[in-house]
Amino acid sequence: MDDKKKYLERLPYWAHLSANEKKLVEDHSALHTYAKNGILHSYGTECLGMILLLSGELRTYILSEEGREITLFRLYEGDACVLSASCVIRQITFDPQMIADTDCTVLVVSSGIFSKLAEQNIYVRCYMFEVLSQRFSSVVWTMQQILFMGFDARLASFLVSEYDRTGTNEIEMTHEQIARHISSAREVVARMLKRFVERGLVDLKRGRILIKDIDGLRNLN
Repeated sequence: MDDKKKYLERLPYWAHLSANEKKLVEDHSALHTYAKNGILHSYGTECLGMILLLSGELRTYILSEEGREITLFRLYEGDACVLSASCVIRQITFDPQMIADTDCTVLVVSSGIFSKLAEQNIYVRCYMFEVLSQRFSSVVWTMQQILFMGFDARLASFLVSEYDRTGTNEIEMTHEQIARHISSAREVVARMLKRFVERGLVDLKRGRILIKDIDGLRNLN
């Protein structure tokens, strides 16, 4: 319980809960670990609740009838998500899927308790809609890229974002992984990366991409 409480105190609204509310959250929350490629939330599964990512990376996506994945957004350490509590947020009319991109640990506040808190505590309700707005902004940005950006710009944007996020010019991802992240096909990614190599923007290693000209990639955005 002490370990869990340490993580519960990371919840932005924790300080604004009453003693009874804190006790409810303690009694109806849990730490979960997922191996890489583990499914946290999928169509038809039980409503998970509000999650706080403590370590690792998560990816949220929707799946077309043809089986094509469209990545909506990714989550990193310290990020929260309430789309996995869609059963208690009536305004959400679609059911995204959530998968572990790496081994990860999450703190889960049960959907029932999170719903009760959001109804009775203004701080929790404001936090819920703040997180929702952040995630939907990410979704809109993803849709804008797919609809209005050329594929070379989309791929360059992804590589630049990974460079900025990790602080290294070596991206350890396969073509298949990149394709999932930018909602494309592996073959399309491979062809465009070869063009980037020809232009001196990147070098390709087995399972890795070495960025040689970050400014050149930025200029493609």
